[in-house]
Amino acid sequence: MNFDLREKAKENRIIIAHRGVAGGNIPCNTMAAYEIALKQGADMIEVDVSSSADGKLFLFHPMMELSHLNKPLLLSALPYSLIKKLHYVNYDRAQTQFPIADFDDFLEQFKGRCYINIDKFWSNPEKIYKAIKRHGMTDQMLVKSKLTKDGRVLDVLENLAPEIAFMPIVNDTYAQHEQLKKRNINYVGVECCFKKDTAEVASEEFIEKMHHDDILVWANSIVFSHKVQLAGGHSDDTALTESEENGWGWLADRGFDMIQTDWPGMLIDYLKKTDRYYR
Repeated sequence: MNFDLREKAKENRIIIAHRGVAGGNIPCNTMAAYEIALKQGADMIEVDVSSSADGKLFLFHPMMELSHLNKPLLLSALPYSLIKKLHYVNYDRAQTQFPIADFDDFLEQFKGRCYINIDKFWSNPEKIYKAIKRHGMTDQMLVKSKLTKDGRVLDVLENLAPEIAFMPIVNDTYAQHEQLKKRNINYVGVECCFKKDTAEVASEEFIEKMHHDDILVWANSIVFSHKVQLAGGHSDDTALTESEENGWGWLADRGFDMIQTDWPGMLIDYLKKTDRYYR
C-alpha cells in the first residue's frame, strides 16, 4: 500500500477515528478499538503515545488514569512492568479484558494497513520517531502541533524527522502558512479549529487558498466538551442528535478534506449516501 495523504485525498474524504472506536465494553486506545475503526472504514487512526518511568512507550491518554483505569495512578511515574499488568475499565467502571497496548506491538499490528496520527508526539519526539523508523513506517505517520512563537516545534521536526507528514493546529486564524512553506518539513495540511463558522479558517476563501497551495484542511467533528466547539458546532453531537446536514454535511460542503470523528462508520455511511465521500 502506498501512503501519500495528498493522493489519498483525491480519492475520498479522509476519515480519522479518534482513539479508535470505543463503546460498550471496548475502551478507546486499545488494539480492539483500532481494529474496529478499520472495520468501519476509517482511513486514519489517532493514537495517544505515553512513556513509563523507565522509558517504555505505550498507548494511553495522559492524566486519564481515573477515567480509563478507575485507579488514582500516574502511569508516567510507574515502571512498565506494572503498567503492562493493568486493564482498562468499561463505561460502567467494570474491568475489561483489554490491557494497555505496547507501542511497538501496535506499530507491528498496523504496519502497512492505515494512516496513523501520533498524538502526544512532542512529549517524546526522538524516542517515538526511532520506534516508527525501526518498524519502517514513517510514510504512514502524521504529527500535528500548535505553533510556538520560538519555532521550537518546527526546529525539532526539521532536525529530527523532516519526512514525516506534519500539520499545524490553528484556532480561528492562520498567519504562518508562508513561513511553513519555506521550512524543510513535510507540510501537508492544516488542522482548523474554530468556535464559529464565520472564522477565517472555516471560510471558503481560506480553504480554496490552502487547496491552491496543495495543502489539505482538517476539521474536528469530535466533542471533548460541549462548552468548547472545535468546528463551530458542526459536530458529531449535532449530526447524531439534530441534523446530519448541519453536522457532517456542512463540513463536507465547506471543503474539508479530512474529518476526525468518534463515529467513523456512521459518518462514512452518511457521506456515501449523500455522494460526499468519493472525490
